[in-house]
Order: sequence, then structure tokens, then C-alpha cells
Amino acid sequence: MDSQSSMEKARVLVVGTGGIGTVSAYSLEKGGQAKVTAVMRSNYTAAVENGIDIDSVQYGQVKAWKPTAIVNAVPDVSKGDVPSFDYIIVTTKNIPDVPPTVEDLIAPAVTPERTAIVLSQNGINIEKPLIPRFPTNPLISSVAYTGATETALAKIYHDDDDCQKIGAFANPQVPMEVAEGAAKRYVQMYNPDGKLDVLYVPEVDKVRWRKIAYNGSMNPVASILSMDVPTMKMSRHIIDDLIVPIVEEVRAIAAANGVTLQPDLMYAVTHQDPNDTGFKPSMCQDFEKRNLMEIENLVGEPIREAEKAGVPAPTLKIVYAIMKGLQAKIKAEKGIWKPAFEPGNPWE
Repeated sequence: MDSQSSMEKARVLVVGTGGIGTVSAYSLEKGGQAKVTAVMRSNYTAAVENGIDIDSVQYGQVKAWKPTAIVNAVPDVSKGDVPSFDYIIVTTKNIPDVPPTVEDLIAPAVTPERTAIVLSQNGINIEKPLIPRFPTNPLISSVAYTGATETALAKIYHDDDDCQKIGAFANPQVPMEVAEGAAKRYVQMYNPDGKLDVLYVPEVDKVRWRKIAYNGSMNPVASILSMDVPTMKMSRHIIDDLIVPIVEEVRAIAAANGVTLQPDLMYAVTHQDPNDTGFKPSMCQDFEKRNLMEIENLVGEPIREAEKAGVPAPTLKIVYAIMKGLQAKIKAEKGIWKPAFEPGNPWE
């Protein structure tokens, strides 16, 4: 990446300005080291006309806030009318089975050798499609635990403190010290006074696998059953027969990838959510809203890693198959997939 003077603010593009993306944009500008361009689509007009309201557990009532720039599409820097970006932060849902892919979405704004790409998204192997597309760009992993949702157009409810674990993904043509340096600069820019729980973590792949233990178990099972987590735990058999096997399968797959997960992983997963609320994981909420779900990077990729390593994952495979069926129903409702017999289908 190009060196920057200490006085020059980094140019940052945020793609996906729902809850977490908006909180990230606000935090970056508040830190005083970044100028943020926010890509907004459905909420573009509301934000341009009235600004963004953020009801925040950390920042209080933020009224009519606007980042440095608001655009309704990813800028094309090759045209020369937009300066290059130092960082692109992607906070969209990652649904590679439905176009556009992340790499297609951000490509117009990426400057080779300069732009660091921050993937603030769930799942494992999310960086792999970007490596051949952007071989000279640092790729950064942000595992976010922030609670923030868009309750109406350009209105954000931020109810759980900003918490991110950030490190570098490996990109073969980018020296690791360059990628790590870009990640550390991003943390410094985001959290200049150290007051936020936004930290640089060298072994960020371990953090991703830890989150998969929850996201690969609680999320799909709750979606299939349309059930909140406390009720799942009250049933006992849902935890015993589905959650426990999946968590142990994830532990074994992670171990085959050189990642040792914590001894109390099962307790941590099953006690992550409070028992006094009817909390449903985000995937379940998406399904009930008839939104597309992040099944490939949360369930599909662990299975593909299991197959490569020769690790059995029978419970994950059954859950994945059911989730693909639920996703197919939503795709059909949205007109993305038209049910029809294709050539070679043996079940016709």
C-alpha cells in the first residue's frame, strides 16, 4: 500500500451500510483518521435527504449524520473521476450462490497494490474467491460481534457494543508483513484511542473457526425449526441430537486445518445467548423474513473442508442439505430460481 503522511486521512469505501456497516462508517469518521464514502442503495435517498439516525449503546443519539460521501453504487476508480481508495470494507451478507459475488461487487473500486480489502463478514474461506481476482491487494479479516440493525431506512439501532477481532488473510503474492501492517493500520484508524473492543488478532483464522462452531450449528438448526435458542435448549434433545454433534464436527474439522478450539467450546456455544429472551439467530430471522441466507460460508464450506481432510461430518451434511432446500424455496419466491427439470436430472 502507498505510504500516507500522518496528516492525510485514509480514503475508505464502505460497501453494505446496514447496521454494522453504518456503525463502522461512523466509528471510522469519529476517529478522525478516515474519510468514508458509503455505498447505499434502498436507503440512499433517505440518507441524502435527512441523514442517518443512530440510536447507539456507545455513541448515544446520533441525529442526521452523514459520512464524507454517500453514493448509490460502487464507484469506478478506473474512470479517473474518483480517487483511489485505501480501504474497502465489505459488510454485506455473503451469499456466493446468488450474484453478484463480493469480488464482482467491489472490483470497480479496487486499485491493485494499493487498496486493502476488509471482509467484515461471517464464514470461513471467504477470502479465497478474492485471491485470484485481487492478487496484489492485502486482504483483511474482521470477525464482528457487534449488534446493530437497520430498523427503517437510514435508521440504525446499535444495541451491542462494537466488538471486532481483526487480522490478515494470507494472499500469496502479498508479503504477510504488508498484509499485517494494513490490518494494524486499520485497527489504529478505527480505534485510535483504544476505547473500543476492536483489536488486532494475529491468529484470526482461529476466531473464525470459533464463530463457525456457533454459526454452523445454532443458525441453521434454529432456521430449520423456526425456533428461538432458549426453547431449543429447553427441549434438550435438539441440543443433544443436533447442536452437540455439529459443534464436535466443527472442532474436528478445525483441528484438521491446524486450529485447536477451546476446551469449553460446547459450553461457550450453548451459553452464548441469554435464556430470558426469545432470541433467534440471524439466519433464522432471515428465513422468517424470506431473505436469502448465508448457508454456503457457514455450513457448506466447513463440509467441503471436512471432505478434503477426510473428517466425517454426517450431521452437518444433513443440516446443509435441508438448508439448501429452504434456500431454494426463497430463490423460487424471488424469481432467482425457476423450478424445472434440467437435462440429465435422473428424477424426472
